Amino acid sequence: MDSSEIRSPPEGSLEGTPGTAMNRKKLAIYFIESEDRRMAFGRGYTAGSTPVDIHGKSIVDLSKTGGWIAAFFIFGNEMAERMAYFGLSVNMVAFMFYVMHRPFTSSSNAVNNFLGISQASSVLGGFLADAYLGRYWTIAIFTTIYLAGLTGITLCATIGKFVPNQEDCDQFSLLLGKCEPAKPWQMTYLYTFLYITAFGAAGIRPCVSSFGADQFDERSKNYKEHLDRFFNFFYLSVTVGAIVAFTVVVYVQMQYGWGSAFGSLAIAMGISNMVFFIGTPLYRHRLPGGSPLTRVAQVLVAAFRKRKAPFASSDFIGFYELSGRHSAIKGSRKIPHTPHFRFLDKAALQLKEDGGNPSPWRLCTVTQVEEVKILLRLIPIPACTIMLNVVLTEFLTLSVQQAYTLNTHLGRLKLPVTCMPVFPGLSIFLILSLYYSLFVPIFRRITGHPHGASQLQRVGIGLAVSILSVAWAAIFEKYRRNYAIKHEYVAIFLTAMPNLSAYWLLIQYCLIGVAEVFCIVGLLEFLYEEAPDAMKSIGSAYAALAGGLGCFVATIINNIIKSATGNMAKGEPSWLSQNINTGRFDYFYWLLTALSVINFFIFVYSAHRYKYRAQQDHEMMEKHEVSYVGSS
Repeated sequence: MDSSEIRSPPEGSLEGTPGTAMNRKKLAIYFIESEDRRMAFGRGYTAGSTPVDIHGKSIVDLSKTGGWIAAFFIFGNEMAERMAYFGLSVNMVAFMFYVMHRPFTSSSNAVNNFLGISQASSVLGGFLADAYLGRYWTIAIFTTIYLAGLTGITLCATIGKFVPNQEDCDQFSLLLGKCEPAKPWQMTYLYTFLYITAFGAAGIRPCVSSFGADQFDERSKNYKEHLDRFFNFFYLSVTVGAIVAFTVVVYVQMQYGWGSAFGSLAIAMGISNMVFFIGTPLYRHRLPGGSPLTRVAQVLVAAFRKRKAPFASSDFIGFYELSGRHSAIKGSRKIPHTPHFRFLDKAALQLKEDGGNPSPWRLCTVTQVEEVKILLRLIPIPACTIMLNVVLTEFLTLSVQQAYTLNTHLGRLKLPVTCMPVFPGLSIFLILSLYYSLFVPIFRRITGHPHGASQLQRVGIGLAVSILSVAWAAIFEKYRRNYAIKHEYVAIFLTAMPNLSAYWLLIQYCLIGVAEVFCIVGLLEFLYEEAPDAMKSIGSAYAALAGGLGCFVATIINNIIKSATGNMAKGEPSWLSQNINTGRFDYFYWLLTALSVINFFIFVYSAHRYKYRAQQDHEMMEKHEVSYVGSS
């Protein structure tokens, strides 16, 4: 917000306010009301839930817009994005190794960086959506960027000039590093379009789930139930996209080549874009509330400038807020004052010296201050899911290396190695399909919660199951490695051992699928409901940011382990040696298990301290009533 959006009351308008009388009351009821603080166009804004059409006009008849029909048009866009995301994450490692002739380690790190950028950059997309563009136009712009990136990757895999010479490059030559490596300009071209694709995800991931949730009327008595089911169906669409990537796209690659595989991803994204735009007349929109980063900065600066001002002084008038139901923030309801982070309350501290028209960098409303408090209070929860995303990232790359050494036959059918990650998707699909008929009744009896488990309980269950998943991965990897040594497969690490089935990996795959269902779905719903009205996309971006940081942390851990456990001069392989049979992936998985256990206890502590906004508002209202009765 700029200075024209928030103004102080003119001098003299504060006469008669109970400023000094308020000084003996609790901080929670210090307010100074003003009808003169307005947004643009000379008016305040009511509840942030008021939906508008694409032209910004209020929707009179909600029955003709929104609801499940509109949400399903939005699901398609996310399905295609995740299909491309997982299609690239699995196939790109193999493409760089077999076609671009890059080592497994550097290929895995490049893909990890792609995964990290595609998620961490979601903060930018969330900011643009909440501040200026709105969720619809942010999705529309970034899906186009995403399509451009996929098109560039398809050209790289289709046109021979963009890849190194493939002649005389058999599997033995690949192992010895004798194949012609990709030229620097060829890798630059590939990386450029790979990261353009990652950047395209920045505007899709934080907005699609929030935009879909916007289609439901929060004044409806079934709103909570619709929202709960929406996020489950939303993640179901994500899972369908992943399953298609791990099966159909892999099949296309094996039968028709890399160009056709990446091209199918581009075609799917193009079709989903068309479906998304076709649904435009049905969508409900929320007005962007102005730059959330500016509002956060104003609160921090104003609080710092008044850091020495005491709450109980003759100059203290009260906390500044609009009167009535109006909020000074476009698209947001008023947020009641809370006692947390008291140092930020200084930003809303109204002093006589502020004069009639102080800068918003000196005086902010209570609602604006509470927005910042909410963002700070939310941070520990998604931060605790970073470790789960580390495990997910490692499984996407390391388990593929494990699968290359195992027998992937299912009866007479031989599944390609890159199809193995489909099993977590299938387990997610099964769990989500049975969630309301099986899991909710069971958990309802245990917890007494109407939806089976609260949002934070679901996140905690997911984190606990992820520990079991990575612990099993360590146990099985020790058995697999000992088997390879015993049967003399140490040197031929890309050759499958016929008597050891790859389907032992299904246990860790299915467990991580269960963990993902409970943790990520619960987190998305939690962030949407708890985030401020005008910062819903930023709230959703927290989940994507945690995913992105998980990818970067995975790369950092990999690099540390390689440098700390290996010694090339002495011929000692690292835990993450390219030859998995001489490495110690089991030790690495045990390290991840230990980190996951520590992370789980941090989450339990953070979740125990957290109070949901609805609970907190109820407690504050009760305190206000008690204080009011006591003062009267």
